[in-house]
Amino acid sequence: MANHKATKKAIRSSAKKRLLNRYQHVTTRNMVKKLRATTDHAMAVELFKSVSSALDKLAKRNIIHRNKAANNKSKLARLVNNLKQAAA
Repeated sequence: MANHKATKKAIRSSAKKRLLNRYQHVTTRNMVKKLRATTDHAMAVELFKSVSSALDKLAKRNIIHRNKAANNKSKLARLVNNLKQAAA
């Protein structure tokens, strides 16, 4: 157990940050799953905007690596574009 006042505070604040990071990460993963399950192109485009924004925010806050965010956005963009071609 920590002995210093500052160390105790760091433990408390890191626990709070960990919970918030987990919540944001899980929420974004659920958004990605919802986008992958979508078959309607118009709805997929709207979802893609919000998902890509969420991925960028996670990368900016170092919750996920920036390259992982870029890879996910690229794959999702390809998925949305394929939905457009399938509908046409």
